Amino acid sequence: MSISPKDAFEKFINEDINFFAGVPDSLLKNFCSYIDENLDDDNHVISANEGSSIAISIGYHLATGKIPLIYMQNSGLGNAINPLLSLADDQVYSIPMILMIGWRGEPGVKDEPQHIKQGAVTESMLNAMEIETFIFDQNSSLEILKKACDTAKNGSKPVAILVKKGTFSEHIPLFKRKSHLPMAREDIIKIVATVAAEQNYSIVSTTGVTSRELFEHRANNNMSHSNDFLTVGGMGHASQIALGLGMFSQNRKILCLDGDGAFLMHTGSAAEIGVRGLKNFKHIVINNECHDSVGGQPTRAGKIDLNKIASSFGYNVFPLCESEEQLQLLIHKFMLCEDCCFMEIKAKPGFRKDLGRPTLSPTENKICFMQSFQE
Repeated sequence: MSISPKDAFEKFINEDINFFAGVPDSLLKNFCSYIDENLDDDNHVISANEGSSIAISIGYHLATGKIPLIYMQNSGLGNAINPLLSLADDQVYSIPMILMIGWRGEPGVKDEPQHIKQGAVTESMLNAMEIETFIFDQNSSLEILKKACDTAKNGSKPVAILVKKGTFSEHIPLFKRKSHLPMAREDIIKIVATVAAEQNYSIVSTTGVTSRELFEHRANNNMSHSNDFLTVGGMGHASQIALGLGMFSQNRKILCLDGDGAFLMHTGSAAEIGVRGLKNFKHIVINNECHDSVGGQPTRAGKIDLNKIASSFGYNVFPLCESEEQLQLLIHKFMLCEDCCFMEIKAKPGFRKDLGRPTLSPTENKICFMQSFQE
């Protein structure tokens, strides 16, 4: 029987864990949703990346002396390793904290290709960092959570709870976020990809649903996938992959199709793009103000001006698009512009539940994409 997110949350509260931070994960989405519903903005921070979650939690502990909880997908360990080892470790500042980690790609459990290696080495990574780890699944007792909290407190060190698939039962939020925006991301991708194909652009698409929708659009229209590189993992890195392509293939037109959560995760990377000002580079951020692929938790992209950020980095910024009419009016001009250009397109949250997944393996995608560059 699955664990109730409410019961797990209350167990942590009873152990005096009152501050939560992290980056949402699909295996933890019901737990994360319950946290978001029951804590205010001062006690729950959905961070731009996992390393930032560790850092703000260190600040919380320094200010209060209390233990924070940081949640993440195991793929986010890469972002968290530096502050964990160089700051929080018991041989440095000795900061007690609970790491709740969704175990994507757990050995023996079917998952997507990008999670297989990460899942296989997750335990050994934590062991190498000398982070004591507790395995938590649907058959576990909540006393494991208490034991993890006691271990973190008594050892004044980070402790991990590795959460298996299917651990938490469903939590239906009391309030669903509503959007006044008319466009779905899938419709935006159809429009952009069609114009990109007409003008011979190669596309680098960000991780999650964006790449799935792009792949399905091509498949449904009997189009080649050879001009698309699907960044199926490595959230936040699609724009730098696209930059590398643009720098070393300046005879090719490159379009990065990004998301708001991914853009915010490594925003500083965009400064390198803007300062270089490659004339063959276009950057679109589809902003639905949430982590759509892993549960719809909000990002900060609804409260900031992405165009101002891009402009300060040196991009030629196009007007914000909030409707299909605006997009149809601007997209051709955007693609034809001989400059490094940025466009933010607003989208409503959500995606089709019957949306497929890429049928090409990552290696097959890479080979087809590279061959297209040699033509």
